[in-house]
Amino acid sequence: MIESLPDLGRLRLLVELSRLGTMAAVAERTGYGTSAVSKHLAVLEQEVGAPLLAPVGRRVRLTPAGERLVEHAVGILALVEEARAELRGEPGPVGRVRMATFVSAVEAVVMPALLRLSERYPRVEVELNEHEPEQTLELLLAGDIDLGIVYDYSLVPRTVPKGLSVRQFAEQPMLLLLPAGHPSDPGPGGPVPLAGLRRLAEAGWITNSRGSDDDELVQRVCALAGFAPRIVHRVDSLHLVNLLAGAGLGVALLAESGVERQRPDVVCRPLDPLVGTRRHFLAARAGQWSWPPLAEVARLLAA
Repeated sequence: MIESLPDLGRLRLLVELSRLGTMAAVAERTGYGTSAVSKHLAVLEQEVGAPLLAPVGRRVRLTPAGERLVEHAVGILALVEEARAELRGEPGPVGRVRMATFVSAVEAVVMPALLRLSERYPRVEVELNEHEPEQTLELLLAGDIDLGIVYDYSLVPRTVPKGLSVRQFAEQPMLLLLPAGHPSDPGPGGPVPLAGLRRLAEAGWITNSRGSDDDELVQRVCALAGFAPRIVHRVDSLHLVNLLAGAGLGVALLAESGVERQRPDVVCRPLDPLVGTRRHFLAARAGQWSWPPLAEVARLLAA
C-alpha cells in the first residue's frame, strides 16, 4: 500500500511559517485566516506522521522534524515551480526577496548584483534594508528577512545561531589607517609587524559606537602588540573615520573597502598576517537556499 504524499499547499504554508515566523504573518501573506493556517498545518502533521510544531508562549516554533521537512519542502516546491514555469514557457524565477546588508557592501556588492538581476530576472523583486550583522542575524531568525550579508573578522569569528547557515563569498585584508605624515608611519613596504604597532600605544584610536566585534578587533590586535588602546572616537560612518584620521585626530583599523584611497591626508599600511582578514558571508535560514528567487539573488551577489 502506497501512502499519500503531503499536500503541496500545506507544505508551502509550513515553508512560509519558517520564513515569516508567525501564523498571523502566514495568514496575511497567503490570504488564509489564522485558524485555517493552523488547521492545515495540523493536517500536515497527520499526513507526515510526526509533530512539526511546538508551542512557545503564544507562538509556535518548528520541531526538528518540522525544520527537516522544510528543508525538503523548499526543494520540492522549487522543482514544482520550475516545472510549471517550463511548461508555461515562463522565463526564470518569480518572487520577492527581503534582504539586509551592512552599508559598505551596498555600493560594491549589492548594487551591481541588483542591476544584473533586473536585467535577467525582472520578476524577482528585492527589498533592501540596511543593518549591522548582529541585527541581520536576528531578523533572519525572526523570519523578517530572507537573505542577509554579514561579516566577521578571522581574529573575532562570529557564532552563527542555530537554524541559520552562512556561505562565505569574499575576504578582505585589514589595513592600518594613519594621518599622512604621522610620526609613527612606517612608510610603504611590507606588512607592519605587531611590534611596530607599539609605537601607536599613545595614539588615539577610532572604533565604532556599538562596542561589537569591530571594537573587539581593535582590543585584540592592540593586546597582541602589547598595549591597551586609548579609544578617543566612537563613530559608525566609514567616511567620518577617514575624515578624523585625515585631520590627525586618530588612527584606525579598517578593511580594505573602508579606506578612501583618493584622500591625500590619509595613508594605509598593510598589517602583520596575524591581524587576519574581514570575511563576508551570505546568510539565510537553513533549507531556504534552494528557493529559486533567493538562489538567484545569492548567486549574483556571490559572483
